[in-house]
Amino acid sequence: AATKLASAEKLMYFCTDQLGLEQDFEQKQMPDGKLLVDGFLLCIDVSRGMNRNFDDQLKFVSNLYNQLAKTKKPIVVVLTKCDEGVERYIRDAHTFALSKKNLQVVETSARSNVNIDLAFSTLVQLIDKSRGKTKIIPYFEALKQQSQQIAAAKDKYEWLVSRIVKNHNETWSNVSRKMQSSPEYQDYVYLEGTQKAKKLFLQHVHRLKQEHIERRRKMYLAMLPQAFEALIPDLDEIDHLSCVKVEKLLETKPDFLKWFIVLEETPWDATSHIDNMENERIPFDLMETQPAEQLYEAHLEKLRNERKRAEMRRAFKENLETSPFITPGKPWEEARSFIMNEDFYMWLEESIYMDIYSKHQKQIIEKAKEEFQELLLEYSELFYELELDAKPSKEKMGVIQDVLGEEQRFKALQKLQAERDALILKHIHFVYHPTKETCPSCPVCVDSKIEHLISSRFIRPSERNQKNLLSDSNIDRINLVILGKDGLARELANEIRALCTNDDKYVIEGKMYELSLRPIEGNVRLPVNSFQTPTFQPHGCLCLYNSKESLSYVVESIEKSRESTIGRRDNHLVHLPLTLILVNKRGDTSGETLHSLIQQGQQIASKLQCVFLDPASAGIGYGRNINEKQISQVLKGLLDSKRNLNLVSSTSSIKDLVDVDLRIVMCLMCGDPFNADDILLPILQSQ
Repeated sequence: AATKLASAEKLMYFCTDQLGLEQDFEQKQMPDGKLLVDGFLLCIDVSRGMNRNFDDQLKFVSNLYNQLAKTKKPIVVVLTKCDEGVERYIRDAHTFALSKKNLQVVETSARSNVNIDLAFSTLVQLIDKSRGKTKIIPYFEALKQQSQQIAAAKDKYEWLVSRIVKNHNETWSNVSRKMQSSPEYQDYVYLEGTQKAKKLFLQHVHRLKQEHIERRRKMYLAMLPQAFEALIPDLDEIDHLSCVKVEKLLETKPDFLKWFIVLEETPWDATSHIDNMENERIPFDLMETQPAEQLYEAHLEKLRNERKRAEMRRAFKENLETSPFITPGKPWEEARSFIMNEDFYMWLEESIYMDIYSKHQKQIIEKAKEEFQELLLEYSELFYELELDAKPSKEKMGVIQDVLGEEQRFKALQKLQAERDALILKHIHFVYHPTKETCPSCPVCVDSKIEHLISSRFIRPSERNQKNLLSDSNIDRINLVILGKDGLARELANEIRALCTNDDKYVIEGKMYELSLRPIEGNVRLPVNSFQTPTFQPHGCLCLYNSKESLSYVVESIEKSRESTIGRRDNHLVHLPLTLILVNKRGDTSGETLHSLIQQGQQIASKLQCVFLDPASAGIGYGRNINEKQISQVLKGLLDSKRNLNLVSSTSSIKDLVDVDLRIVMCLMCGDPFNADDILLPILQSQ
């Protein structure tokens, strides 16, 4: 209770924990070794202490107060540890203060930092009357205000951290230096301390790392079904294997390292592999996780279902071939009830069965027509007594039908009467005007086959150079890569296929070409998205885009593809003919955007040294993809490029060819199977 203290050349300290450890703390000496006391904080612990009686404490405080009161100095009663305070103790302490004259009480918690400043500022105001009077706030109200203040400061600090820290590899030392001058950082550290600020930073970094790992995990799991398709596509090989045995089987595959990487340390998400963005191969220890096992089971189930569906297709086809109810020309609606059962409906959609039925109908109709043609040849005497113009009367047609009506080959076309009558008329026309064009066996007419064989074996001098150089057997086939993002490639491939015949043939300038399409929409460095495969050698590439992102994807994919062939012998991809095409977004009529995309496309086309097509130059309206005319132009350009390559690379000698003019008389029935080479080559060689 002394008001004058003397402690010359002694250090100040703030708590007893510093005693004996003075060197570890900031060293301050008491001013001039003397200190005058201007006021007192009288502290009362209102928590429940071990082996301590609160009433005894209150008696001690009362006696202490009596000593302090003699000094005539201001006194403030401070209730400490209110965060653990006992309600009765707090009430008794207030009662004690009320019994004294003008004694103010401040409820505090040092651990929660509640009302600490208020306790000192209240005492300062009592010492210095010129200061404004401080309002004393109860503990719980002050705690609420402080919680709100801390929450607001925490939100601002977390916002600051999220704005600055974008990478999970950031360190606290670097980031704290960047935030040092930010008021959000300063306010939170003032309220909660550096350790809590660091803790929030570490939580944010941990969250970023988990999000990064989850993105990589999803990418790997998305690639896993493709890896299964490439490495273990055979059901017989894996049908009864456990996941552990499948892992061993995968390691024996030649292409294993194209899809997987075996890490020295595991698990993969605790290694540096998560930051290796260049390597997109799947960590092999991922196979031991439950999602990977589920994907393997899904792959297994898919293969089993595909086998079952294939079995259903075969069983259905066998039903068609053996059923006596399936006759040429019978509609699906009439045939369905005879051949369908519950198992068929369980495994395949009706549209698939309809397609199989349609193909089967085509086969049996063609066979029935061939057999009917044989029947007409057998009854050739029916057609000898017609008029010179070969137009039979109704009576004559009736006689022909009466004579043939009992024949099974005639009845087989009962549901195709119009076609049957057309075959009869065509046969009559051939009898009286026998040419290659009217031959019922066209295009396997023997005359046509002989002419084609002779023209393909021998070339006249005037046509020798050009025809020989263009005799590449692959000239009748066009392999086309379609490159585009977000469904563009698949959509255009479907549109082109819709313009083809049923067997993927496309007509260019009156000639039929086999068209093979390879739409690519993913990473071209992956085997599944490669421009070329052992069975597919591209002749050209259509590059589609409708936005900046899809144009960037095209450029990046072309560059990756070209880089992959540098230094190889088969580096023809470097010179692969390209066509860059702007495809309008459906419903997008923004001229500004379209003009910008056209300019960017022209720049990229100049850089890649390729053809550029835009909607305006092709006469295409908004909301439409490229039309049939454009497709034909592009394919014709690729065909010309292919021919030019053949002209340059051809090394076949044509000097020894001679001009041959042959006249061969052959007695062969049109349509009969025979090997023309066996018959004609000896004759041609002798000439």
